[in-house]
Amino acid sequence: MSNFDADLSRNTANFAALTPLDFIARAAAVYGDNLAVVYGALRRNWRDTYARTRRLASALARAGVVRGDVVATLMPNTPAMIEAHFGVPMAGAVLSALNTRLDTSTMIYMLRHSQAKVLVLDAEFVAHAMEIAQACPALKLIVDAVPGTAATAQPDGWKDYEDFLDGGDPEYAWLRPTDEWEAIALNYTSGTTGQPKGVVLHHRGACLSALSIVVDWDLPRHPVYLWTLPLFHCNGWSCAWAVAARAGVNVCLRRVDANAILDLIQAERVTHYCGAPIVHAMLADTIEARHDSWRRDTAHRVHAMVAGAAPSPTLIGRLDALGFELTHAYGLTETYGPAAICAPHASWTALDAAERTAKTARQGVAYQLQLGMSVRDPETLELVPADGATIGELMFRGNLCMKGYLRNPEATQKALKDGWFHTGDLAVTMPDGYVQIKDRNKDIIISGGENISSIDVENALYQHPAVGAVAVVAMPDEKWGEVPCAFVETRPGAAVSAAELIDHCRTRLAGFKMPKAIWFSELPKTSTGKIQKNELRAIVAAMQSARPDKPRLEPAM
Repeated sequence: MSNFDADLSRNTANFAALTPLDFIARAAAVYGDNLAVVYGALRRNWRDTYARTRRLASALARAGVVRGDVVATLMPNTPAMIEAHFGVPMAGAVLSALNTRLDTSTMIYMLRHSQAKVLVLDAEFVAHAMEIAQACPALKLIVDAVPGTAATAQPDGWKDYEDFLDGGDPEYAWLRPTDEWEAIALNYTSGTTGQPKGVVLHHRGACLSALSIVVDWDLPRHPVYLWTLPLFHCNGWSCAWAVAARAGVNVCLRRVDANAILDLIQAERVTHYCGAPIVHAMLADTIEARHDSWRRDTAHRVHAMVAGAAPSPTLIGRLDALGFELTHAYGLTETYGPAAICAPHASWTALDAAERTAKTARQGVAYQLQLGMSVRDPETLELVPADGATIGELMFRGNLCMKGYLRNPEATQKALKDGWFHTGDLAVTMPDGYVQIKDRNKDIIISGGENISSIDVENALYQHPAVGAVAVVAMPDEKWGEVPCAFVETRPGAAVSAAELIDHCRTRLAGFKMPKAIWFSELPKTSTGKIQKNELRAIVAAMQSARPDKPRLEPAM
């Protein structure tokens, strides 16, 4: 024992477990009269919002929820969903926010796997809940009504959300975590192969993830945050907790609609929002369709964060011209959402537009509160040289990495092997130390022995003004083994031929990287806007096998 430990014990006077729950308590105490929630005609301040979260925690405790129990939600971005991010852990429970776009059987799997005790759902999803109730008879169901609609008939035993809160105590002495390593959330991966995995997150990580948003995104005091990003997706990238930390305004939105988003940005003077590239591209398309009215009617600059997939430099440039400052972040469910950010440099403003947007399209550097982010050889763990060419696996370690996968020790050990979280993403380190992802392990195309980054091909296609969304996957080839195959979704009102896109790519790509087939169709996407390449691979496989139940397509070139 050193001199600095002798008679210097940890106690309640000098140590408290980190938790984002403290943020809402402070917001209510310091800025209680400030606006906290906007939802249609509803406007609620932080004092009342805090009281409602305490009511929820109290009501859950009275319903038999104890520390360590799982409370699931099935809700869009409503005030009740924000309240759940505080009220559920205030009861000592673990929040499991279910993806509202999933099929019912997958939801049932998650509820059973998590052993959830309570499901809080929006009335919009009562049809799902009917099946869930039959499959999980011990599950308690609480239903939040859709504003402006007639009450939905519910079976006996189901509780109305507002009635449930009325049974709670607004002064409830909520439960702090006894250890910041305690679980706060259970988020399920997409499960594109096999069953979804339950990612367990702790209070410390949630607190530091939220503070990272504040620090690394320069989130100001009292931001006006629009909920375009689903709260069920990595807890809204920890923004529910971050907005509380800055006593900001949560502008709730049930579903993504470009015109509704733009109207809210103007009406509520929204300062910040997040989303996948497809959401930002949709807004850019809609603004451009409005011609000059957007810039004339919107004087303030909007700060947007993009993650979930790498944005093209073209998209970054378009949004900048329209008054949006787009910040590129990167992360996974296992890292509380974004854990890296493309931190800007003042010197970049002197670069021409192409150079500047190319730099801002990179994944960047670790959040300040994440200990480490590096590109390493997955076998030897040796750092790859910072030459912008040598590919390795992107890895994280530190405060913003999951506890592990619920009841899946093999997967946990594999993901956290050798003291690093292995993302499965292949990347390079640039000479300035910034990381740039080249592909997922499964997305790299190996053509004639050469590695082709699908992202490089996609970025070339995105530079064509008619391209709205694009995904490139491997297509088997007798000569080369694999070649790039592109699926393109055109922008509204735009038209382009495959031959034109091929000519466009010839000036931007090496010959071996050229797409050998281009198909035009709406791209399959997840509820958060990520393009589902696994479905596109299935289409390619069906084309190759010429199955009778799948049309055989010929290259459009």
